[in-house]
Amino acid sequence: MRYAVMVMSQATGHDLPHLSPAAGRLGATFARPKVLAIICVVVLAGLGWLAFGLIYAGMDTFAALCRPMVAEAWGVSGFAVVAAMWGAMTLAMMLPSAAPMILTYAEIADTAARKGERIVSPFTLAAGYSLVWLGFAAAATLAQFAFTRAALIDSGMAAASGLFSGAIFIGAGVYQFSGLKHACLTQCQNPFPFFFANWATTPRGVFRLGLKQGLYCLGCCWAMMLVMFAVGLMNIIWMAALGMLMTFEKIGTGKRFTYALGVASIVIGIAFIATAVVAHWPVHRI
Repeated sequence: MRYAVMVMSQATGHDLPHLSPAAGRLGATFARPKVLAIICVVVLAGLGWLAFGLIYAGMDTFAALCRPMVAEAWGVSGFAVVAAMWGAMTLAMMLPSAAPMILTYAEIADTAARKGERIVSPFTLAAGYSLVWLGFAAAATLAQFAFTRAALIDSGMAAASGLFSGAIFIGAGVYQFSGLKHACLTQCQNPFPFFFANWATTPRGVFRLGLKQGLYCLGCCWAMMLVMFAVGLMNIIWMAALGMLMTFEKIGTGKRFTYALGVASIVIGIAFIATAVVAHWPVHRI
């Protein structure tokens, strides 16, 4: 019976009248991943402009918040601020790319609810997915601390070395061609078979589905997320660009788009390294 319900769900539209109003709105929102991505970009841009405004206004509050990010002042408050920054940035960049997964689950759940079967809110699924990326944010915070201590990132949260930036870009580009990348990307682009084989009707089970899908998403996008270390962690333009690119990649753009991103990343990485080498090339005076 549950398999029949899932097969029938493929024919459903994006109206989800049998879910709760809140769950229905969630499904409707993720039915428009491009719109959601644009909203996240606008929010990120707004936060960026707010940050710039506070910097130029010389407000003590902003200075107090940013001071712990300096390498010499890392402490409990510093870790908390950096972790909050990574958490907000990561969720804003990755939630739009979760659209196919959350929408598919919402459609299946709506079909099951119409038949009177037990369902769990898609918010539970989204919570499991988000937890994985919050874990990534925590790991990225520790990585930032290590990179700062190693003088690879300066106190302004920008890469201190063109060689470091280039290595990250090249690594991210090479990963675009790996088997693990494509295996995870396939799961993200086509979540229906995953739900077909692993359907659950308890909150704990659905939460675990969200965790598994989050891990697939992490396997797909972690390398691109690390590019933020290369371009500057407060670079709103790169946040927006990477978020949009990863969203487009997951809504079914095909392997050519993934390979194109890989080639572009490798070329940018080579450019970073070449620029760094030329800048330090010895000049002999005659």
